Amino acid sequence: MTSKTPRGFFKPLAIGAPAPLSELPNRVERMIHFVPPHLDKVRAKVPDLLGEVDVILANLEDAIPADAKTAARAGLIDLARNVDFAAAGVGFWTRINCLNSPWHLDEVSEIVGRAGSKIDVIMVPKVEGPWDIFYMDQLLASLEAKHGVTKPILLHAILETAEGVMNVEAIAGASPRMQGISLGPADLAASRAMKTTRVGGGHPGYRVVEDPHADGGARASVQQDLWHYTFAKMIDACAAHGIKPFYGPFGAIDDPEACEQQFRNAFLMGCAGAWSLHPSQVAIAKKVFSPDPVEVAFAKRILEAMPDGTGVAMLDGKMQDDATWKQAKVMVDCARQIATKDAEYAKLYGF
Repeated sequence: MTSKTPRGFFKPLAIGAPAPLSELPNRVERMIHFVPPHLDKVRAKVPDLLGEVDVILANLEDAIPADAKTAARAGLIDLARNVDFAAAGVGFWTRINCLNSPWHLDEVSEIVGRAGSKIDVIMVPKVEGPWDIFYMDQLLASLEAKHGVTKPILLHAILETAEGVMNVEAIAGASPRMQGISLGPADLAASRAMKTTRVGGGHPGYRVVEDPHADGGARASVQQDLWHYTFAKMIDACAAHGIKPFYGPFGAIDDPEACEQQFRNAFLMGCAGAWSLHPSQVAIAKKVFSPDPVEVAFAKRILEAMPDGTGVAMLDGKMQDDATWKQAKVMVDCARQIATKDAEYAKLYGF
């Protein structure tokens, strides 16, 4: 038995814990913007970011030095108490240290105890199977009950080990707390013994080459995306279980063109958003994960031509049927959701 029974799936796991959600909150999450909360100067800038980002994530794990872990935790609590994320329509997340780290238990206990009502999502690194989510589910329920937290804290898994990739479907369906999954290419590369030091994106050595020419001329060669299989598998698992897939980090801050293309690939494949590691990536994510207004306008025409989604219609020489109607509805629903948060795009989309 690897999952809960249907009747038990949505039951609270502790006496006094809030009831699990049966549907994800309707939130725009085009970018998950990482901030190191142990740095005073960075925390001071967070209020100014609220008009630009969809999610602020207080990072406690990688990139936070071991001797700054306690300060990062204190900085997270300071943000929770002094910044009104909910009023700004901005999600407030944290990435905790991995489950086998010496900081894990104390930080989860303190976060829920002192800021549990303000935290929307806890991002869990190096999730290897549903057992990691079962553990977090029970732990959070107990802490929520203890501290009177009335809104369940959701969970977001990072896919960054070979075992996690193997078990991604079970991870996606492990708990009603599951909000989504992100690709974690750096740790996953190490787990697989891949020979790359890049964080996301393609690789110049991973290519296809055209067949030889009869005259012995130069053969065209095109760089490929070595993450495509893993990424597609993750997206399918998330879609099947009704949770959100995210691209994760793109490490080349100095290459915005490549960043935009990777984010666009992820958007086209079905992702809700991506991580932004630097303020320069926020605008890229906002642009890419907001549907093109021209495409939204065409999608709206399809829905207008086929109000009930049945039959066939011809628009600009292209046949539309129930399948393209479903595609158009995905596009329009995404645009409508963004329009509720972003006045700029509401005007562009005509909502």
